[in-house]
Amino acid sequence: MVQKYQSPVRVYKYPFELVMAAYEKRFPTCPEIPVFLGSEILHESRSDDGAIHIIERSCKLNVDAPRLLKKIAGVEYVFFIQKNTVNWKERTLRIEAHNETFANRVVILETCNYSVHPENEEWTCFEQSASLDIKSFFGFESTVEKIAMKQYTSNIKRGKEVIEHYLKELISQGITFIPRWTPPPVCGNLLCRNLLSGYARSPLSCSLLFPLADKLDADYIERYLGQLTPMQESCLIRLRQWLQETHKGKIPKDEHILRFLRARDFNIDKAREMLCQSLSWRKQYQVDYILQSWRPPALLDEYYTGGWHYQDKDGRPLYILRLGQMDTKGLVKALGEESLLRHVLSINEEGQKRCEENTNIFGRPITSWTCLVDLEGLNMRHLWRPGVKALLRIIEVVEDNYPETLGRLLIVRAPRVFPVLWTLVSPFINENTRQKFLIYSGNNYQGPGGLVDYVDKDVIPDFLGGDCMCTVPEGGLVPKSLYQTEDESENSDHIRLWTETIYHSASVLKGAPHEIVVEILEGESVITWDFDILKGDVVFSLFHSKRAPETTRKEATLPSTSAAGDNMQLIDKMWVLGVDYSHMESPLVCREGESIQGSHVTRWPGFYILQWKMHGPPPCAATSLPRVDDVLASLQVSSHKCKLIYYYEVLAGIPGLAVTAASLSIWSAPEHSFLLRGTECSSTAAPAASCSQNNCRR
Repeated sequence: MVQKYQSPVRVYKYPFELVMAAYEKRFPTCPEIPVFLGSEILHESRSDDGAIHIIERSCKLNVDAPRLLKKIAGVEYVFFIQKNTVNWKERTLRIEAHNETFANRVVILETCNYSVHPENEEWTCFEQSASLDIKSFFGFESTVEKIAMKQYTSNIKRGKEVIEHYLKELISQGITFIPRWTPPPVCGNLLCRNLLSGYARSPLSCSLLFPLADKLDADYIERYLGQLTPMQESCLIRLRQWLQETHKGKIPKDEHILRFLRARDFNIDKAREMLCQSLSWRKQYQVDYILQSWRPPALLDEYYTGGWHYQDKDGRPLYILRLGQMDTKGLVKALGEESLLRHVLSINEEGQKRCEENTNIFGRPITSWTCLVDLEGLNMRHLWRPGVKALLRIIEVVEDNYPETLGRLLIVRAPRVFPVLWTLVSPFINENTRQKFLIYSGNNYQGPGGLVDYVDKDVIPDFLGGDCMCTVPEGGLVPKSLYQTEDESENSDHIRLWTETIYHSASVLKGAPHEIVVEILEGESVITWDFDILKGDVVFSLFHSKRAPETTRKEATLPSTSAAGDNMQLIDKMWVLGVDYSHMESPLVCREGESIQGSHVTRWPGFYILQWKMHGPPPCAATSLPRVDDVLASLQVSSHKCKLIYYYEVLAGIPGLAVTAASLSIWSAPEHSFLLRGTECSSTAAPAASCSQNNCRR
């Protein structure tokens, strides 16, 4: 594989003639460059008018390579041929170099250009490029490539320092001006051409394909993009040039291109592929205009619990998200996934804009922002399957199109349910992004080592114990009256997550519970469930058995079996509770209209049975005779059918789940379960709350 290098434009704030005088002091030897042992002139020529001066040299270099490799190669030093062409009339120097040693095995080409700054003729620009192609080298091709690239990049910065060193030396000697070349008199006097002959040399490359305005200045990179290694600068220049050549019209800003390079570890091919896909996506969905065209619905302004809030200690814009207070299910049902996605995209676009503003304000490169996520209030309601799916899609879109925009993610007040949510979403988050996460449980975010290490004390929001008033909405449950109907959802442009077929429907009748079985092969798996009670009241239970139940379809023992729907009964009537199977969850009464989300972290392998059965009045202890109400209910089957939709999923054998939980100090028992009940309230409903360790009722 051919390795290439392309430098940014480096500017010397000195005239071309003075820079050439400093450059020529590097020959025939240069103590400032230890690997350069010396040179000798092979050929020299001048044009008749003295404007063109060509020097060809043989340069001797001492490559820093392992002694064994040098012995195998049979050489102690390597030689390069360098051709310098200075044009005093045009005030340019072109340097072309190639290796003489091992020319049949290794091809090294290098080109450099010195020229006058197009906007200031008293300044000098410098660019260089190089390529390395190792065809064969005694089986050490990879080693030689690494040595060559390391040596080359280490000398790039040194080259500029050497020129500046000799410029200062000239100035200290009182040489601050060298007259420009002028044509010789008609008489043929060669004084002018002889006066300034002999300025040229250096091993590097790049022809001036574009005016300087289309190139990147090294000082600009340092000021607006940050410290980059020479090879990182080269990747940025080359990808930018490729975009200029292939993409007509507007190309991304330099900091945007750099983010894609960082996301792909400066692999140009991978970064180019990722960036091109993103550019097509931006064009297709008109993302460049989203800040002008997108106006969040009023419902988002009230219930979306996120907003910008000053900046962190590093000058990064600070975004606060009170995720635990957000009704994700209500927002998805009221607005649809597409509206939430567009809102998140507008936040990312605004974040990039704020980074640019802070770069100008603070006088240093700021290319990412900090996100502070408060999880107080997070519970199993937030694991509503369509809501999680919407979150995963948003994460995927942001990861693909806004890489390296998150500088730091501070998660505070992580509750006991957080490990389950983290298990669901973490596989979709890039490893580089995950390394930027800092997670605090309880009140650990307070004091040294907490938020004060990253956010100024006078900026910490009031709801986290700070003194700064925060205008981020407090959220709350979205009224059910604002939900889209199925017809509205079908007629809108939104993606209909909550009507997709990931849910199963079931009818539950008296004597005909609906049961499903989940086989767990290893401990520390997670069973999650999510169901809505559409009609009637049911009792939900979770059982465990070491025996495999027989899957048999059971019809209701009622006059009208057609109303039974899709019922599956797995627990044999001959099984004894406590012997053949046992309760894993206390029976939970679920009322009509309620949404239930829950999770159970298993300890033992075996068969776990989820059961829904019709809820009836408690039996009378004084008599075994059926009550009149029970008899009447059994005679009115069609009007007492329970309906529900449900979804369940198994996260099998999650490595590190217990460790993650332990690190948050949230587990208190070997078997862990979570249940969340969420009753959708209208805007005028008075909420009543009662909570226990595992259940939360609203």
